[in-house]
Amino acid sequence: MSPKKNYTIAVLGAGSWGTALALLLARNGHDVVLWGNDRARQARLKQERQNSFYLPGISFPANLQIAESLAEAAKISAHFLIAVPSHAFRATVAALQPLIKSDTMVTWATKGLEPGSGKLLSQVALEVLGKQQSFALLSGPTFAREVAQNLPTALTVAADQENTMEEVAAWLRNDRMRVYTCADVAGVQLGGAIKNVMAIAAGISDGLGFGANARAALITRGLAELTRLGVAMGGKPETFMGLTGAGDLILTCTDNTSRNRRVGIALGQGRKLAEILTELGQEAEGVATARELYQLAKKLNIEMPIIEQVYRVLYENIAPQVAVETLLKREPRQE
Repeated sequence: MSPKKNYTIAVLGAGSWGTALALLLARNGHDVVLWGNDRARQARLKQERQNSFYLPGISFPANLQIAESLAEAAKISAHFLIAVPSHAFRATVAALQPLIKSDTMVTWATKGLEPGSGKLLSQVALEVLGKQQSFALLSGPTFAREVAQNLPTALTVAADQENTMEEVAAWLRNDRMRVYTCADVAGVQLGGAIKNVMAIAAGISDGLGFGANARAALITRGLAELTRLGVAMGGKPETFMGLTGAGDLILTCTDNTSRNRRVGIALGQGRKLAEILTELGQEAEGVATARELYQLAKKLNIEMPIIEQVYRVLYENIAPQVAVETLLKREPRQE
């Protein structure tokens, strides 16, 4: 077995997920630079040597440093891992583009579609960086705090080129982090995006007090919808039965650590979306993704009744109870 290579890796995005990944990489022996676009918060991270905003109590190793600017991070880093919200993805990649070389690896852990266009983030990366740039993405059933706490976790790295995915997987692997590889770039991204909307649906059901039976039905039928759209957009059916499909769906729909699930629970309890998001204080990707998926389903003429009802609750002010009743009144059919 060849010795493990250590790199200088910049993690772009200092939220809970970016910080957790920076901790993982640093513990694996890499020199890590963590950058976020809020200078005041960056200064506090540098002073406190922990992310007390999102992951309080977890100290930074000595080889995890804080960058004050993207240019500073780019100057000293060999590779990049992006963990910004989907709405900031294009701007982040565009800002990075003139600062990097063609042999630099660009990886992202952002889950979602580009707001407004519905594009996969791989399409955005290709448009901005061009075909000459190597890139990969990682996804799977992960909560940031558990990764930061070094609890056992499994991830999937996807890329078009085998050597690319293997290199990125090697950055992340250790005795607590099992990393698989997959060539289905579209499928891995779609599983990670669609499950967030299904988590809102599961949360709404639980917020209404409908119980475990209803939740199990929503997850099962949600997986069917996820697979239908995923295959139509170029994903492979088997991908959606793996970590980045069923695995991530189950995790996000069943545990209250999920921000998207918590949004759904609050909606089911009768609270207003704007109030919920303000209180949450972090991104709930499923809110924006619901709109993009609803429009994609219409464009591709794919039946996605759960996605449609989540969209109507979020954007047409349909009462959650009415949305559930609409689902229950659908014509009987074979599974």
